[in-house]
Amino acid sequence: MGVKNRDRRPMRSGPGGSSSGLTRPGSRGGKDTAKGLTGKGRDERPRAAEKRQPRAEAEAPSTKVASEPARALIVRTGERPAERVPLILESPGAGDFHLIDSGEGLKLEQYGPYRIVRPEAQALWPKALPAHVWERADAIFTGDTDEDGMGRWRFPREMLGETWPLSLLGIDFLGRFTSFRHVGVFPEQIAHWTWMKQQVEQAGRPLKVLNLFGYTGVASLVAASAGAEVTHVDASKKAIGWARENQALSRLDRAPIRWICEDAMKFIQREERRGSRYDIILTDPPKFGRGPNGEVWQLFDHLPLMLDICRELLSPKAVGLVLTAYSIRASFYSIHELMRETMRGKRGIVESGELVIREAGLDGKTPGRALSTSLFSRWVPK
Repeated sequence: MGVKNRDRRPMRSGPGGSSSGLTRPGSRGGKDTAKGLTGKGRDERPRAAEKRQPRAEAEAPSTKVASEPARALIVRTGERPAERVPLILESPGAGDFHLIDSGEGLKLEQYGPYRIVRPEAQALWPKALPAHVWERADAIFTGDTDEDGMGRWRFPREMLGETWPLSLLGIDFLGRFTSFRHVGVFPEQIAHWTWMKQQVEQAGRPLKVLNLFGYTGVASLVAASAGAEVTHVDASKKAIGWARENQALSRLDRAPIRWICEDAMKFIQREERRGSRYDIILTDPPKFGRGPNGEVWQLFDHLPLMLDICRELLSPKAVGLVLTAYSIRASFYSIHELMRETMRGKRGIVESGELVIREAGLDGKTPGRALSTSLFSRWVPK
């Protein structure tokens, strides 16, 4: 369960005590901050690094500084993996979601029965649909347009409840109007979730999936429903509670899911010491975040170590390591080259680019323009 001008989640922290489990404000957990060039905006995440908070509203930051020393980066040798760039992964409408229209710094989306308007800095073009279509929106987010900024929802037609039922890829969950513009899911991730679902179903064995900065648990539930054993990490208690509600709604109460409320960096360092291994690792960290004990996460400072540890957590027959980045002023080549350096000597291929969502019109079937939502880099064994 990024975007940064994408609506998104609360924050997480970094090495040696990062908020990798934070929730983000306004964003997959609070992600709606403008990115720059190939960057983007977005919504959602676990508390350690989530400032994207509206994945679970973030708690007051602490001044406490994590004292645990950060583990040193391992010096990697060997050939870098092959590469496939640029790769554009398009997330089409699915289940109860589709992008209706976008333009003039806004996006018009369909989430189940509701038509929603939210800020979208990447939408530089004119709106394609007439004004009367936009004016019939059920909910409009107003306020700070920064990814991590707070605001409020306006309901032009009638007051709506805080939550409502949604479904994506066979998973039932709750949509929620949060103060950070997020609604509990980052649909641009549908492309990654569909890929993961296929890998799990075709593996012929139970795969172990680690979902870092898991937010409201939609990705974890997609993996579990396909047959995976899932470990979901998020530093926000509210996000974990929301994820458990979604688990019950999806009738997956008995699915093998571990819900871990903890700073993501602390968790993966402990897993490395324990010798734990995973077949698929998903990580969707925020640009900035704070953990429950004051841990601080800075994407550019802490991402190299986080990926380095994730590599050590991959099983001998690993299927993939997926990184998504929102609201950062960087090219996808930045995280692409970092991923290739991290995976030196591991063979396989690193494919990187952008996640986009294509407009589908009022009927959900009329292709329009592609809206960039985030950057990604994915290592796969072949």
